Amino acid sequence: MSIQLASRNLSTPTNIEWEPLASTLFTRQNLHLHALLLENQPWFCARDLGRLMGFHLNDRVVSKLDEDQRHTLLINYHGQPETRLMLSESGVYALLVYHYSPGHRLLRKWLTHQVVPALRDARQSKNTDRPMLSLLDWPEMSLSLLHWQDEGWIRLRDMPYLLLNRTRRRVPMVKPWWRKVVEVFQSSKHSVG
Repeated sequence: MSIQLASRNLSTPTNIEWEPLASTLFTRQNLHLHALLLENQPWFCARDLGRLMGFHLNDRVVSKLDEDQRHTLLINYHGQPETRLMLSESGVYALLVYHYSPGHRLLRKWLTHQVVPALRDARQSKNTDRPMLSLLDWPEMSLSLLHWQDEGWIRLRDMPYLLLNRTRRRVPMVKPWWRKVVEVFQSSKHSVG
């Protein structure tokens, strides 16, 4: 797994030749957040995240997370290669829950709706010829969709199910109760007069 390869222990001299991972710099309330996408998963600098949360993320705090939610990586940090503790997206959300504060809701929304999509969009623009898988969720069903060469592709075996649901949707609309009452009153006016 390349996350293990990207996880670096710089105490050995052989790691000096490894190149740092490129990180993207985001700014919120004049505070910086270094983030990167590794195997299509967002990773965030723990030091920067602690500043955004308003407290220092020490070893005791971060040790609450599972091992797959934290890694030490060599990244470009303000243009310099530095070893930084990085947290996965699920690790960040776990810390926001463990250390709840009303302001963290806005931080979570910013991460979810701006930072993570920006990381993924930047990655997709580099890999436009690579197929991407997504999931379409409807109340009646879920459908896997493959985006490739500017087209959406559906598995052939999903087509009968998709067409079956299309025909089911053509059921007559049920009138609301108040419309039925209005029609009864209107018909009674005509029959009385």
